[in-house]
Amino acid sequence: MKLTKSELEIMETLWQAGRPLARYEILEESVDPSWSPSTIHILLNGLLKKEAIREAGFIKRTKTYGRLYAANISREDYYSETLFKGKGVQSIPAFFSMLLRSDELTRDTVDELERMLAERKKDLESEE
Repeated sequence: MKLTKSELEIMETLWQAGRPLARYEILEESVDPSWSPSTIHILLNGLLKKEAIREAGFIKRTKTYGRLYAANISREDYYSETLFKGKGVQSIPAFFSMLLRSDELTRDTVDELERMLAERKKDLESEE
């Protein structure tokens, strides 16, 4: 599944919220969107068509009801599928190398990555 920049911004808003959101909540919670508020309906329909989101019920606002939208794929699954699907294992070291060169990488993040790698290594060893 390939998402546009605008669709990805909506997905990030849904992932960050961790719960289904109504259209007005997506508009309120989106941080510096690159899309116009009048295009949200088009973007949400595109995400529904791609099955990136799903309808998750309704919410009453004043006298009308609006749909709630929930992510159909987790942030982790989307990025792992987008970055590595069909590219083979060779793309993972390239991505990791790029990550390590980032100026925003902190010691705490490095510690967390080491912990995650150690856990994964232990899982792989137990599968052998």
